[in-house]
Amino acid sequence: MIGKIFEIKKPLICYFMAGYPSVEDSIKTAEVLLENGADILEVGFPFSDPVADGITIQAAHEKAVKDGITPVKVFEITKTIKERFPDKPLIAMTYYNPIFKMGEENFCKIARENGIDGLIVPDLPPEEGESLKKIANQYGLSVIFLLAPTSHEKRVKLVSNMSDNFIYYVSITGITGERESLPWQELKSKVEEIKKITDKKIAVGFGVSKGEHAKIISSFADGVIVGSAIVKLQGKKDFEGLKSLVKELHDSIS
Repeated sequence: MIGKIFEIKKPLICYFMAGYPSVEDSIKTAEVLLENGADILEVGFPFSDPVADGITIQAAHEKAVKDGITPVKVFEITKTIKERFPDKPLIAMTYYNPIFKMGEENFCKIARENGIDGLIVPDLPPEEGESLKKIANQYGLSVIFLLAPTSHEKRVKLVSNMSDNFIYYVSITGITGERESLPWQELKSKVEEIKKITDKKIAVGFGVSKGEHAKIISSFADGVIVGSAIVKLQGKKDFEGLKSLVKELHDSIS
């Protein structure tokens, strides 16, 4: 399903935290995102040690974990969202520990049964991801791996071979978080270099927070990923602000 989105247009991929600041608020957030321009949702699974995330998303993880939002409860949320938006892909954005604790096959089985279409596991390197990829694919789940500005040609080829549908390119060396600007020329050059090595689609995330960013990124990449700017508004229950942001991002993608 995720691949078909790329055939239609360059997708806006929006991350939100399941269960934050409450279960009901997170479902409302998903509804606002999908009704106002998000093409794909990344569903954040609360975790106690989110090493790749900045302050905004860390705080969301912390509150959701404190409130008892487990993977099972996240799947209840994704099932509800999928029932309301059956044609919208949902990607589980989770650290590996919850998958390990549930067992790879059990996690993939339950994920598929509850509306999940793909997995992104930021702390699982492709060198160690073959088992999960094999099982996930058996259940019809796509697996997306990450590349960074420091990734060399050999790693680009490895990630390309391992990733289904698209590659998640991390725009900066660092953690998630809103930024006023990004190293645009360097980012464009790197994405163009990767495109010479792989025919997989490339979606860019980390630091994207406004329409201007989405416009620039969509001029050379195949998808735009936004997280912290959304979670910030989600935490405030600012659904009007969220609606405006998503429309701005969607309308800026060329």
